[in-house]
Parts: sequence; structure tokens; C-alpha cells
Amino acid sequence: RYLDELLTSRIPRMAAVRADYDKVLRQRSALLKTAGAALRRGSRGGESDNVLSTLEVWDGHLAAHGAQLLAGRLELVHDLAPHLAESYRSIAPESRPASIRYKSSLGSSLGPEFTDPARISGIDDVAYLEERFHLELAQMRSKEIDRGVCLVGPHRDDLELVLGDSPAKGFASHGESWSFALSLRLAGFALLRADGSDPVLMLDDVFAELDRRRRRALATVAATAEQVLITAAVPEDVPDELEAAKFGVEASDTGDGRISRIVPVGSTDQEVEFDD
Repeated sequence: RYLDELLTSRIPRMAAVRADYDKVLRQRSALLKTAGAALRRGSRGGESDNVLSTLEVWDGHLAAHGAQLLAGRLELVHDLAPHLAESYRSIAPESRPASIRYKSSLGSSLGPEFTDPARISGIDDVAYLEERFHLELAQMRSKEIDRGVCLVGPHRDDLELVLGDSPAKGFASHGESWSFALSLRLAGFALLRADGSDPVLMLDDVFAELDRRRRRALATVAATAEQVLITAAVPEDVPDELEAAKFGVEASDTGDGRISRIVPVGSTDQEVEFDD
């Protein structure tokens, strides 16, 4: 989800590609269940042949849309990796170096140049990815029909987070995990800014989970952004270095529902009310 949200922010047309992929995925998943049921009934000839023939058509659609999505993700990971390393180093300089790897369900069908961000250089061979995708679908068809689910494709892929030589999952401390999650947000912001856009950096109640040193480091990074939106349940969690307009939010229940009041902190301006 993180990659696709960032990808569509960077390349808006990829939202349509993802939507098309999801639509085909649903259709193909339903067809796999139909095929499995037909084979379990011992159907021969017409019914099973028609199902398998239709499945081949949907394989082509899934491979076509999936290859576009996969190519976009791979290039994104390649471009994002250095920003992630720098962002993590800036807020956790004493920790192990951070890196990311794309784990594809295509597995050995893809060479290391398509999975290691350090070796990817302008992935644009969508036709190659589509060919490998289609091949993997053919090899997994029996298993997919037996289980009634699609076992290959971007929906099965993952972004592996690495600290030093170990995966962050299961090996990172609580502080390291929060620093990594925050670094992904900062890296996405840095990448969009490097592309020439002027994104808003949003930090939703992140300071509460950071120690004082990491808070100050994050404040230093945030100070370089043109626009920053910060939320915090406890105002004191936000470092003093971040001087900005501050607003308090209070919610109260009435007979007509809940009303939220937003008031500039330290201001006598009239409150702004919103009905939830």
C-alpha cells in the first residue's frame, strides 16, 4: 500500500493501472474457484475446457496490468532507496544502516537486477516483466486452481525493510521500528521534492514514540520542508524547535451529535466549529 500510494502521487496514471489490476484479479480469482469446483466434480470436455480457455485470457490481462505495476514499483524502490538510507541516518545516526528490498512473488523468474535497488537502473522493460509474469502463472496454474486463489502477482509482493544485515521485522527494537516507519514517510517526501513538486510533510502523532534525541533530529529534518502539518495528543511532545501556528481541537457531544472546536492556541479569535 505504501509503495502504491507513493507511486500514484509520483505518477498519477498508475492509479488507473492499479485499479485495472485489482479488477482483473477479482475476476480471475472467481474463475479459479469455478475451475476448481468443475475439476472436483469430475467435469470433462465442454465445461472444464471453457473455464481453462477463459482463464488463459485472464492470465494475459493480469500479466499485462501486473507488469506495468511491477515496473513502476521496481523503479520507485530504486529511486527511494538512497532517500530512505539518508532519512534513517538523520534521525537514528547511531543505529545500523537502513535499506529496502523488493520481494517479488515471481521469485527466480526475475534476475537480481530486478530485485536489488542497488542494481536496478531505469526499469522500463515492461514486455520482459509481462513475459516472466505469464510464465509464472502457467507454472502455478495447478496450485492456484487447487487453492482457488491467485498466488502470483504484485498483490503478493512485499517491501522488505532491512537494518544492517538483518530484516527489521523480528530483529528491530521498538525505537528502531518507529524510526524506520518515520524514515519511509520522510523518504517519500524527499523523493517527491526531488522530482520537483512541493509536497506537504504530514507527521501524525509521531513524536510521542520517539526519545528526545530522535525528536530533535526529526525537528531538524522537518524544518527544511516548506509546509509541515503535525498532530500530537500531547502538545509538549512537539519539540520547541518547530515554531509554527498551533491549534487546539476539542470535541463535545450534544443532542445533535458531536461538535469539534478548533482554536488557535494562545489566541482570542472566535472558535471554528465542525459537526462530525
